[in-house]
Amino acid sequence: MYESHKKVYPRSVKGWFATWRWVLVWFTQLLFYGLPWLSWNGRPAVLFDLGARRFYLFDLILYPQDFIYLTGLLILSAYGLFFFTAVGGRLWCGYACPQTVYTEIFLWVEHRFEGERGARMKLDAGPWTLEKLWRKGGKHAAWLTIALWTGFTFVGYFTPIRTLWAEAFTLSFGPWEWFWVLFYGFATYGNAGFMREQVCKYMCPYARFQSAMFDHDTLIVSYDQQRGEPRGKRGRDADKAKLGVGDCIDCGLCVQVCPTGIDIRNGLQYECIACTACIDACNGVMDKMHYPRGLIRYATQNAMALDPQQPARLLRRIVRPRVLVYGAVLVLISAAFVFSLTQRSPLKVDVVRDRASLARIVEDGRIENVYRLQLMNASSEPQTYRLDLAGLPGAVLAEHGPLALGPAEARWFVLQVQLPPEAAQGLGSGAHPVQFRVVSEAGSSHPADITEKSTFIVPR
Repeated sequence: MYESHKKVYPRSVKGWFATWRWVLVWFTQLLFYGLPWLSWNGRPAVLFDLGARRFYLFDLILYPQDFIYLTGLLILSAYGLFFFTAVGGRLWCGYACPQTVYTEIFLWVEHRFEGERGARMKLDAGPWTLEKLWRKGGKHAAWLTIALWTGFTFVGYFTPIRTLWAEAFTLSFGPWEWFWVLFYGFATYGNAGFMREQVCKYMCPYARFQSAMFDHDTLIVSYDQQRGEPRGKRGRDADKAKLGVGDCIDCGLCVQVCPTGIDIRNGLQYECIACTACIDACNGVMDKMHYPRGLIRYATQNAMALDPQQPARLLRRIVRPRVLVYGAVLVLISAAFVFSLTQRSPLKVDVVRDRASLARIVEDGRIENVYRLQLMNASSEPQTYRLDLAGLPGAVLAEHGPLALGPAEARWFVLQVQLPPEAAQGLGSGAHPVQFRVVSEAGSSHPADITEKSTFIVPR
C-alpha cells in the first residue's frame, strides 16, 4: 500500500505510451533549447527584449501596445485546457507539462547512474561507500548541468543567447541574468530531482480543480474491475476459471512504475497525472500471460460501468455537446486571433501636442502648432514614410524630410503645422480638427496607410 511519506522509486517501463511520452520530451526540449539559437534576419528569431520593450517572434514584432495579443493567447490556452481535459483528462500533465518532462529526463539520468528500481532502493539503504559516492555524485553533477543549462536557456529568451554565451566564459552576466539563471536552474534541479510527485500532488493547482472539468464521459486511465477482480497470483498456464480469479495477477508493476506512487486499481485519484506508465506495464504482463491487453486502459467511467466492450459507443459519448461547444469556441477564437495578427498594421502612429506651446504666431502672422509624432516600425525591414495633412483647409507642414525608420525602430519627430492668418480668421478661435496621414513610400514590402486625429488651436 502506498504511503505518502515514503520516497517513490519509479520503475522504468517500455511500451507504446512510453514511446509517445519520449517523443513529446524530445519535441518540447528541442523547441525550448533550440529556439533561442535560431537567427532570423540577423537577430534572434525569438527574443523578448524587455529593455527595449519589443518582442520578436520571427517576422512578427510586438510592442507593449500589443498586449491584447497576450490576452488572446491566454484565452486560447484556457479554452484549449478545457477542451483537452474534457476529452482526455490530464493529457497536458502526462505528456507535455515541464514537471513531467524534466522528471522523465532526471529519472533517465538516475537510471543510468544508479540502476533500476531495486538497485536504487538498495543503494539508498546501504552505507556510504566509494561506489555509492561516485554514483550519487555523478548523478547530481549531471542533474546540475541540465538544470543550469535550462536556466541559461531560459535567460536566452530575454538576452540574445549568443551574447549570453560569450559572457558565460568570463562570468560577466548582469545581476538579473545571474539571478534568473541560478533561480530557474535551482527550481529545475529541486522540482525534478527531489520534489517530483510533491509538485504534482500538493503544489500544482490543476490537480485540485481538474474534477470541475471532468465528467463520466471523460477519457481517463482506468482499471477494469469487472475483468480484473478478484486478483490472484498464478502461473502462466494456470486455469483462472478453476482458480476463481480475474485477469489481474497482483504483480504490483502498475504501482511500481507510477511516478506518484498510487495504485490505479483503487479508482480515479487526483494524484494520477495520466502518464499511462501503468497501461504499458500492465499490457506487458498481459502479453506474457497470453491475456488480452487493456486491463488498464484509457476509458470513461460510463463505458467501464455500462458497456466496456463497445468502442463505437465510447466514441459517441466522447463527442458530446460539452466537447463540441468547447471545440467550436476554440476554433472561433483561434481564427479571430490569426486573422487579427495577419491584419495587424506594420506601422504604429501616435501624435502628441507639444504642451510647452499650444499655439504661437510666427512670421507673416501665421499660426503655428507644434506636435510630436511617434512612429514605430513593426516590421523587420527598413521603411520610409511620407506625411500629409487633411481636414484643415490652408494648413501646411513646415519643411521636413522623409520619415525613415530602421527595422523595429521607434522614433519621435517634431512637426510644425502652420495656418495662414486669413485661414485662421475664417475658422475663428478655438480647437479645430486636423488629421495626420502617414503613408509608406511606393514599393514598400510592408505597405501602411494610417490616419491619426488631433486638433489645431487658433488663439484669440
